[in-house]
Amino acid sequence: MKFVIQLIISTLAVLISSYLLPGVHIANNSFLTALVVAAVLSFLNNVVKPIMVILTIPVTIVSLGLFLLVINAGIILITTKIVDGFTVDSFWWALIFSFILSIVTSILQSVKQTDEQENEK
Repeated sequence: MKFVIQLIISTLAVLISSYLLPGVHIANNSFLTALVVAAVLSFLNNVVKPIMVILTIPVTIVSLGLFLLVINAGIILITTKIVDGFTVDSFWWALIFSFILSIVTSILQSVKQTDEQENEK
């Protein structure tokens, strides 16, 4: 159940982020496409990203961790190749999208946690 809720939160975050950024497009603002994007991003972040982080440890150390932002943008660009109906205009839009997506996801998760705490009382 937690996974489904997290996936819905990620889907809403993808929709909101694409609405805020003119360089990120979801065909017809489709909830289904956003759901697939959220699922693919989740998979890539759990499978591909750790491998990329391990392979780029020297560059990450030299850049004081800033190279992880490049990896995040790369994961988003890989997602655009996998999911039809999801496009990002450039690397820079992917980088901004990763920032906005993280912020929106954090806000939605904090709202969910607040509701859970209020329900426990």
